Amino acid sequence: MRYLLILAGGGLGSLARYLVSTAIAARMPSRFPWGTLVVNVTGCFLIGLIMEALISRVSANPNWRAVLVVGFLGGYTTFSSFEWETFSAVRSGGSWIGLLNVLGSVGFGYLAVWIGAALGKR
Repeated sequence: MRYLLILAGGGLGSLARYLVSTAIAARMPSRFPWGTLVVNVTGCFLIGLIMEALISRVSANPNWRAVLVVGFLGGYTTFSSFEWETFSAVRSGGSWIGLLNVLGSVGFGYLAVWIGAALGKR
């Protein structure tokens, strides 16, 4: 049963990633990968919120972690896309875009995990 929950969560997370990143790219056309940055930061926020809530506030069934964190967020976050887009930007001469993407994703991602965890603890 846990495998099916992870499979379902992963499918929904992948679909959510596609919908969010393409919607942002359509609204903000740019060489900078805004869609991936938003997905990574919101994924960081959600993992902080969900994990802290599951650990601190709720005596939750372990299947919730499987479906929400391993499944959904595993499908939703785009670290491999982030790395490829950074590499591509640097390779094509956009060193500053690559650096901005790394600093933005890591910096805002960490901040989002921290805020999510703080809210999840409430």
